[in-house]
Amino acid sequence: MDEALLEAAPRLGRPVLRFYSWNEPAASFGYFQKYADVAKLTLLRPLVRRPTAGGLVPHDADWTYSIAIPRNDARYGLCAVESYRYMHQWIAGAFVLLGVAAVLATERRIAAAGQCFAGHEKFDVLWQGRKIAGAAQRRTRNGLLIQGSVQPPPLALARPDWERAMRESGPAPAIRWERLRPDSELETAANRLAVEKYDRDDFNRRR
Repeated sequence: MDEALLEAAPRLGRPVLRFYSWNEPAASFGYFQKYADVAKLTLLRPLVRRPTAGGLVPHDADWTYSIAIPRNDARYGLCAVESYRYMHQWIAGAFVLLGVAAVLATERRIAAAGQCFAGHEKFDVLWQGRKIAGAAQRRTRNGLLIQGSVQPPPLALARPDWERAMRESGPAPAIRWERLRPDSELETAANRLAVEKYDRDDFNRRR
């Protein structure tokens, strides 16, 4: 569905923020990573290659989201570093609304190559020095796709409260959120991508 939203960005004409979860423990890895390398880093299965870059991300207890931004939106023109910082400032602001002292990392600290949540990159979201949010992105002629994972801190937080805080701390105070109900064109595109790409072992193992 994330890639389908990116494909449909010119037709939809507005950014789409999507919250979703996984129906079983799994892990996703960056588009340019080698399957043989990431398979050694986690016991989680299935392993799914993302359309975005970045490292290995476990999806056994995280909160996942994406945002698809059409190219007619000013944020499409942000360079990769600035769009990364933009998204994580938004997420950090949502956590602050919930009373969590989240901050952006001011420098890079890599602890294990290929694993998204081992160490952190500049502008990742930190809580007490620990990375709690990371993201990866892909830019095409249609738009910009950012996929992110939040590993919530061990506090009494509920995902619906975080999603509400994300809407309340959004990029513009006067933003009016509307629920997107995927039409048949979106559903068909997502199902096609699942069958022809993401469900295929040869796609996930092709590097």
